[in-house]
Amino acid sequence: MKLTKVFLALLVAGTVSFVSCKPKDADVKAAIDKVLVVNPDFTNATVTVTNGVATLAGEVKDDATKTALEDAVKAVKGVKSVVDNTSVPAPVAPPVIAADDPLTSAVKDATKDYPGVMATVNDGVISLTGTIEKSKLVKLMQALNGLNPKSIDNKLTVK
Repeated sequence: MKLTKVFLALLVAGTVSFVSCKPKDADVKAAIDKVLVVNPDFTNATVTVTNGVATLAGEVKDDATKTALEDAVKAVKGVKSVVDNTSVPAPVAPPVIAADDPLTSAVKDATKDYPGVMATVNDGVISLTGTIEKSKLVKLMQALNGLNPKSIDNKLTVK
């Protein structure tokens, strides 16, 4: 009987010490937050921890950063697994530069209402010469920029 009580007491003490030694979610989250602050690529990521499972959210700059973040969080003591819900922004395509022939036609059409303006197109660059009224310059430049040239070489004289 005494042996049973001693054994039961040891079992309870062992269970309590085993459960109390397990890292708490708040402590694990705090440790992960320190990892996120150290690396500037991780600053837009957030984490929640539930029962040792770290869930990542936010936006990272590329797939390599996403993998590095997940690996860094997995290395934190107390993390059982990682659910990575971070996203990578879609790449931004550079603006399409118009070819010379269609661009030349479009420039001719855009400048037809400006009799003092002469325009030429070479390798996607619009060159402007002549004279224009100040009030009409902005409208002309907006129309020409809308054609997506490489650049506009403006040598107009403004009245």
